[in-house]
Amino acid sequence: MTISSGNDAHLLIFPYPAQGHMIPLLDLTHQLVLHSFTITILTTPKNLHLLDSFLSTHPASINTLVLPFPTHPSIPQGLENTKDLAPTSFEAMICCLSELYDPITQWFKSHPSPPAAIISDMFLGWTHRLACELGIHRIVFSPSGAMALSVMYSLWRDLPRRENPSDENEAVSLPNIPSSPKYPWWKLSPLYRSFVEANLGSEFIKDIFRANMASWGLVINSFNGLERVYLENLKKDMGHDRVWAVGPLLPSGPNQRGGSSSVKVEEILSWLDTCEDRKVVYVCFGSQALLNNNQMEKLAFGLEKSGVQFVWVVKEPTGVYVDGDNNTIPQGFEDRVARRGLVIKGWAPQVLILNHRAVGAFLTHCGWNSVLEGIIAGVPLLTWPLGADQFVNDSLLVDELKVAIRVGEGRKFVPDPDELSRVLVDLVSQKRVECKRAAELRGIALEAIEEGGSSVIEFDSMVSKLAALSLPLKNSTL
Repeated sequence: MTISSGNDAHLLIFPYPAQGHMIPLLDLTHQLVLHSFTITILTTPKNLHLLDSFLSTHPASINTLVLPFPTHPSIPQGLENTKDLAPTSFEAMICCLSELYDPITQWFKSHPSPPAAIISDMFLGWTHRLACELGIHRIVFSPSGAMALSVMYSLWRDLPRRENPSDENEAVSLPNIPSSPKYPWWKLSPLYRSFVEANLGSEFIKDIFRANMASWGLVINSFNGLERVYLENLKKDMGHDRVWAVGPLLPSGPNQRGGSSSVKVEEILSWLDTCEDRKVVYVCFGSQALLNNNQMEKLAFGLEKSGVQFVWVVKEPTGVYVDGDNNTIPQGFEDRVARRGLVIKGWAPQVLILNHRAVGAFLTHCGWNSVLEGIIAGVPLLTWPLGADQFVNDSLLVDELKVAIRVGEGRKFVPDPDELSRVLVDLVSQKRVECKRAAELRGIALEAIEEGGSSVIEFDSMVSKLAALSLPLKNSTL
């Protein structure tokens, strides 16, 4: 992207403490640093180490604001990231972080050169009110795609309910979104499904999403060639055109996205180097999701029966999940597949793996970061959405873009090893139309982030708007 100079606008960056949310916002922050913005990143003590690699890349350009993590009865003391929490604690985390309102205000008022704008995650919608109080602009950062965000906004704006409260399969229509999609109740966001009118927590979540729609701007990790119609829909929802699609956001450097792993990066790449082109299936369900041991067993049997080469990333249970009931690799499996399969426990360098010539398919939970990383690598996808916005992403990939094959749906789904084996063999044959579509979509994605591409143009537009915000606004309508 074009690098400008002479800009001294100060921006406060506030990520939501979940890996899938932090990573793309830090990638965006990297681009903003290259455009000479003054950056402060807000975090809490136990999340600070997650910034180490990023901060080492920009040792003199970024300040951190480390505020004590607020207490909450539903969040065990010492846990400050969603990877260590049960899905039922999601609402608690969102509400808990709002307790940082006053500490941020105090920091802002004591700062000799406070920020002119705050860029904060979509789960931090309360920062819109904070920005208004401080006389600055708030920009929403969405780590979700435009279609998924359109669904979220439609739900929280219109509050559609079921006619039969006990029917989990009852279809909910969203007529204000392009193509008027319908989803069975169980596929909607758990945050929305748990909404109870007049409940303080539920009303707070509703207000967060409505505040997002009222915010001054929206920057989204997507691109016009992928979701043009839904990006236009978001502009309509927000009532202005300050909606910037700047993706796919790429890592700020080699191995910048990371954690601890059971296999060294060099060993992974060396193993892949021994494989034929486009014959390896990469299996990963993201940084948050866990499979129960029955699902793990059937998935392992499917991989074993297929005879395909594979890399399988298995998240290590942490926090409340250390009980032995989830993500356990079947006994003896690794020994039986040692010559053609690589099991990685913990983190894996996903971007490097997907872009290796040997990888020819990606079995994914449809988290948006994974979707974009698969697209930019030109790898056809096998989808098994588990929750959150993943069912919407799955619909986009399978039904609209024809770049993926659906192999499962939901946290209760248990794969049939024979059927999974058949699909794996079929896809790595590279004869399916999804392989051709994946290659085409990769070209469209690369074009978007090249000089003169749609995402570069939109990023530069956003930069020019932000650069003009050199001082906090006084007595202005935001």
